[in-house]
Amino acid sequence: MNLQTAVEKLGALPKEKQAEVLDFIEFLSSRLPNSATVDERRQLALREEPFVGMWADREDLSDSTAWVRELRRNEWAR
Repeated sequence: MNLQTAVEKLGALPKEKQAEVLDFIEFLSSRLPNSATVDERRQLALREEPFVGMWADREDLSDSTAWVRELRRNEWAR
């Protein structure tokens, strides 16, 4: 069912049934998390993880591509 059909069916209902439908829509909307709030919670939760920033002071990892390239070169030379 598309939105237009739903609106037409809603318009065909008696006023008290329309009010019930709108109340139900409000109820469903209130149960949905606000996407910005969910994203903010995820970011805060990630910042609190103990692994975040644990290698911030390692100068050998400042260029991760070069670090991986050197690691592979050493492993493949064996």
